[in-house]
Amino acid sequence: MSVETSVLLSTPGAVAAEPPDERIAWHYGDPLAEQRRLEQGIGLVDLSDRGVVRVTGAARLGWLHDLTSQFLRDLPVGTPTELLVLDPNGRVETHANVVDDGTSTWMTVEPGAAGALAGYLLRMRFWTEVEVEDVTAAWAAAWEPVATPHERLLTTWLPHPALPLRGREVLVPRAELAAYAQGAGPLAGRWAYDALRVAAGVPRPGVDTDERTIPHEAGWLTTAVHLDKGCYRGQETVARVHNLGRPPRRLVLLHLDGSAETLPAGGAQVEADGRPVGTVGTVVQHHELGPVALALVKRSVPLDARLLVAGVAAAQEEPALLAAAPEPPGAGRAARTALRSGG
Repeated sequence: MSVETSVLLSTPGAVAAEPPDERIAWHYGDPLAEQRRLEQGIGLVDLSDRGVVRVTGAARLGWLHDLTSQFLRDLPVGTPTELLVLDPNGRVETHANVVDDGTSTWMTVEPGAAGALAGYLLRMRFWTEVEVEDVTAAWAAAWEPVATPHERLLTTWLPHPALPLRGREVLVPRAELAAYAQGAGPLAGRWAYDALRVAAGVPRPGVDTDERTIPHEAGWLTTAVHLDKGCYRGQETVARVHNLGRPPRRLVLLHLDGSAETLPAGGAQVEADGRPVGTVGTVVQHHELGPVALALVKRSVPLDARLLVAGVAAAQEEPALLAAAPEPPGAGRAARTALRSGG
């Protein structure tokens, strides 16, 4: 379901972001100051272009448990988590932030993805007594840099010890977004949000990942996959790759040479010793780290290898999500250890 331009984009000083975020603000006049305020726990980011799907019915959690990568059957009320919908080969089709309020399960997804998620769930409903709705037109998401409970809480960055950043994603009725924002502190744009997200090593689905991505590559074994639950579509690949410890690629945080006149664009090729080894996703200027990016690179590339991105030198860092991922058993554990050490 399409959504109109956010009411907050009419705020004085607001500059619209580029697609797929053209309905919200890229910044409000001073993106670096906006980043600093968010790091201090102050402000609100308009994410009202995100899709929102609601599932109701007494059987909703058990049903979603059987369809997705996450253990949802006993999900406590108000406890946020993440889930993945995988294709039969274990590749990620949808990533969603999830919370249940006791009567409904709410999911937020990337802009434009709610219709596809709702359509898939409806096709899988069969005789289960659940209702699935794309409610994007009625509900808007916003992100705040605090992790305290809220009556309509979803979280982008979960309170996981591996993550250096905390925050909450709040759903409010779309008609009340402007009023809610007025009481939430100064606005920050998508630029500031992405800068903190990239520095924390949190991938954005469809931007820092592609149609071939499996959960292990993006660090989602840490937050969005339960390795001890029963069968679901794509589970065989998840188990096999985890046991072997050999995902084809891995997500890395790139520190780009700040002396370059222009930054590489998202989608630029990553090279090592003159050969292509990966692709860049989000590229953004961080107020302290300078230009940083997330990229998917071949697993065989050592972490200490110097890379080039569109002619710009880049050094790698392992994101916290991957460092905290469950260790593969047996030989897979040894292979992972050798990879991290450059061996």
